[in-house]
Amino acid sequence: MSTTDTAPPDTRDPGRPRPPDAKPAAAPRTTWRQALRRDWQLYSLALLPLAFFLIFRYLPMVGNVIAFRKFEPGGSIFGEEWAGLRYVRMFLDDPTFWTVFTNTLVLGGLTLLFCFPLPIVLALLLNELRTRRLKRFLQSVSYLPHFLSIVIVAGIVMQMTSIDGPINQFLKTIGEEPVPFLQKPEWFRTIYVTSEMWQTVGWGTILYLAALTTVDDQLYEAARIDGAGRWRQIWHVTLPGIRPTAVTLLILNIGTFMAVGFEKVLLLYNPLTYPTADVITTYLYRMGVESSSLSYAAAIGLFEALIGIVLIASANLISRRTVGTSLW
Repeated sequence: MSTTDTAPPDTRDPGRPRPPDAKPAAAPRTTWRQALRRDWQLYSLALLPLAFFLIFRYLPMVGNVIAFRKFEPGGSIFGEEWAGLRYVRMFLDDPTFWTVFTNTLVLGGLTLLFCFPLPIVLALLLNELRTRRLKRFLQSVSYLPHFLSIVIVAGIVMQMTSIDGPINQFLKTIGEEPVPFLQKPEWFRTIYVTSEMWQTVGWGTILYLAALTTVDDQLYEAARIDGAGRWRQIWHVTLPGIRPTAVTLLILNIGTFMAVGFEKVLLLYNPLTYPTADVITTYLYRMGVESSSLSYAAAIGLFEALIGIVLIASANLISRRTVGTSLW
């Protein structure tokens, strides 16, 4: 009889050795109580972040109920009486709301259009530099505006665009009349988007530069062997390598599409530029804080939040089906 016809050893006998091709016994499943008891020091590190989000992010959501109740300062925090969809109908019928809604879409769209691809371009350019000192210098210079407060950035913008500022001084030297830029509605969007690009483009390159380090060098070597130049290497190797990072950041930016920078707009705009500068967040500020119409402001804020949820869910779904990368 051949060796292949021999019966396998009796594995039920604990005295006999286990055959080499036998599958190892499954490890016992760890319950969450056992995991918590074993790694309680690690889980304790999450207590403060969880408490922060619970107190400052989730508990305030309860206050959204005043969007459907009549709220009066000094009364109940949940409103005095039920108002139903009264405040929703108010802002849907308010022409001023649709003006600020349009301004929000335009400013958000321009910010996304110009501020999202620029960090990718800058990261690609920095990645091509071979002089380490020059690369570090350019990185530091591009990062610096991110660490300036919004108040300082707004002050710089005001000084640059004032009648006696450098821009108007240059216009005078070439024989042009000075322009009060911050009093012209048609100039506000240009000024806002330009300052946003200057402030955020350097900081946005950090994630892309980190993603570029994960691209396999063998792919570049194979592309060079196939005769690909630097542009083709960037198009066929570098960009596909950082695509998951870019798609993730794009989804996050789309999720905050409606939340156009409140602080900068509030500091730069004025009643003369309301037609193009007034956005939903500043309109909420005036309605809720200055006019004390908190229920009306809460209804608009809830509407804005719902639009944000729809945008981020739609962007995530489209990205998962087309690119294969998504947040969830």
